[in-house]
Amino acid sequence: MSSSVSPLAPKTVPDMPVIAGIRLATAEAGIRYKNRTDVLLAVMDKGTAVAGVFTKSKCPSAPVEWCRAKLKGGKARALVVNSGNANAFTGKTGHASTALTAKIAAKAVGCSESEIFLASTGVIGEPLDATKFDGVLGRLAETAEPGDYLAAAKAIMTTDTFPKVATATVKLGKAKVTINGMAKGAGMIAPDMATMLSFIFTDAPIAPAALQALLKSGVEDTFNAVTIDGDTSTSDTLLAFATGAAAGHGAPKISRASDPRLKAFVKAFNQVLANLAEQVARDGEGARKLVEITVEGAKTKASARKIAMSIANSPLVKTAIAGEDANWGRVVMAVGKAGEPADRDKLSISFNGIRVARSGARDPDYDEAQVSEAMKAPEIAIKVSLGLGKGRDRVLTCDLTKEYVAINGDYRS
Repeated sequence: MSSSVSPLAPKTVPDMPVIAGIRLATAEAGIRYKNRTDVLLAVMDKGTAVAGVFTKSKCPSAPVEWCRAKLKGGKARALVVNSGNANAFTGKTGHASTALTAKIAAKAVGCSESEIFLASTGVIGEPLDATKFDGVLGRLAETAEPGDYLAAAKAIMTTDTFPKVATATVKLGKAKVTINGMAKGAGMIAPDMATMLSFIFTDAPIAPAALQALLKSGVEDTFNAVTIDGDTSTSDTLLAFATGAAAGHGAPKISRASDPRLKAFVKAFNQVLANLAEQVARDGEGARKLVEITVEGAKTKASARKIAMSIANSPLVKTAIAGEDANWGRVVMAVGKAGEPADRDKLSISFNGIRVARSGARDPDYDEAQVSEAMKAPEIAIKVSLGLGKGRDRVLTCDLTKEYVAINGDYRS
């Protein structure tokens, strides 16, 4: 956790309303860091539905495997998250740690171990001493209270420079329902279906299967459209919890994601995911520029996504942006290497609304001074028009600076 906040951090932090059926508490367990909270316990009321999406990495962490197995039950009573140690690539020891953590948490909350969900973030390859949770989780279960999402978000930070929270309120039937979310992530970010770590809470009465469908759909144009460095984590976890408490205030019970009564809720739900995803991009390790890449005129949306990601993950493009250099030749390179349909002589490129290339060559009206001035902005929009079809997509990334190298050069040591 950095002492210097990203210059791209949001200027304001939303007030996070209480959600009925959710209580939170944090503590210092001494996992790796000193003099800061590093464990979060979220306690949910009985009957809370859970959904989740996880990394597609072939080397997933022990907590990811634990959650995948427990997700089949569809119900949750507690979430335990620790920072400082990812409990990944830890073999049998890692699985033993998850089992012990779940046992301690289940005892503290008074539920089955199958209703405990876990997430860990931090160093890969170091054994996680789960005995450090003994006593801590019991105390947290007793002191947990509704409300302090900001403190919860701070406890799960690693190289993040600011806590990431978002909220939305929307009508569902006759009731007002709330959606709160938190996320952590600043490096090793290229979700492939999940996200760093993120947790969404709502009082809407939504069945597990419906919640799962909403979550799987919602991540595609939010967390799955963000990249910091092209590296998908072993620990990516996104969990959603629905307590159903709003049913007592007139919210209808939802069993299908296609239920037309969910229309406004889905929009708000996706807005929370998108807000958190953008905050992750704004907190990219060493970032000084938020970069939005839009590709249009592709053969398909999927083709546009691959091209946009090729641009977003290019170190040459990202370092040019860091140097405030509108080097559109590097964008051409990234389009060409994506392996998707593209025609050099139909290609157009713009930076912050200023067209720099058209029809496969430098724009006749190109003005170096004008473009250089535009590149000084903290937010850079790159637009690529392929002229081949109607496919369009958008991804978020950040620049690549010397600070990124400094942060990751000695992260473990």
